[in-house]
Amino acid sequence: MSPRPNVSRVPPSQSQPQKPAARAESTHNLRILIVDDHTIVRDGLRQLLAQQLGATHFGEAANARDAVAMAEKSDWDIVLLDISLPGQSGLDILKQLRNLRPNAKILILTMHPESQYARRVLKAGAAGYMTKETAASEVVAAVNKVLAGGKYISDSLAEKLACDLERPAEKAPHELLSDREYQVMRMLAMGKTIKEISFDLSLSIKTVISSAQAAKTLALSLPTHQAIRNTHHAAKWFLARPTLPSSSSL
Repeated sequence: MSPRPNVSRVPPSQSQPQKPAARAESTHNLRILIVDDHTIVRDGLRQLLAQQLGATHFGEAANARDAVAMAEKSDWDIVLLDISLPGQSGLDILKQLRNLRPNAKILILTMHPESQYARRVLKAGAAGYMTKETAASEVVAAVNKVLAGGKYISDSLAEKLACDLERPAEKAPHELLSDREYQVMRMLAMGKTIKEISFDLSLSIKTVISSAQAAKTLALSLPTHQAIRNTHHAAKWFLARPTLPSSSSL
């Protein structure tokens, strides 16, 4: 019978040092909620992020109601949110998600240009804003940046914000409207009826009319436009003008 090997036991106090613990954020899979009403967009984002971020749990919602329900049910590290969704204004959903999950990072990914929505969503608490024309690599970079606690905006928007700090900025006409008034104006300018807007935003017809009338009243008070004959013209006028005129140009 061969002798047993001489194996010395190391007392616990003298055991070899263990590897440092992984960062807290990597001890669980990332949880990403994708909110978009187009299946192909959700599928593409899920595949892209799964390849680049590794172990990740994904949730998906195609409308406002499902997005809020999923936020009520589970916690999320990051939410990729489209502004235009069936059933409710994307700005309203953003605010609800912020209230439900204040620690979740909300990254807006939408077809609307920065000039129409970026400032509004950043003021409402979004961690970043991208258009759907953004390159795939930039989407991954944006996700990583907001997960690390940063904010993501494009170079062009960053330059505009920097310029605003150097000199008083002239506000775009639509920035004088409330979020709801602006949403109604935008949809009117797209050719939607009051009834359609009421359905799309889950608002009463009375509320839609009130918001549209408030925006029209504001438009009529601006000195550069004296002949807005109806609410639809007011909507077109608001969205077509990048800034209000300076007093020297009146």
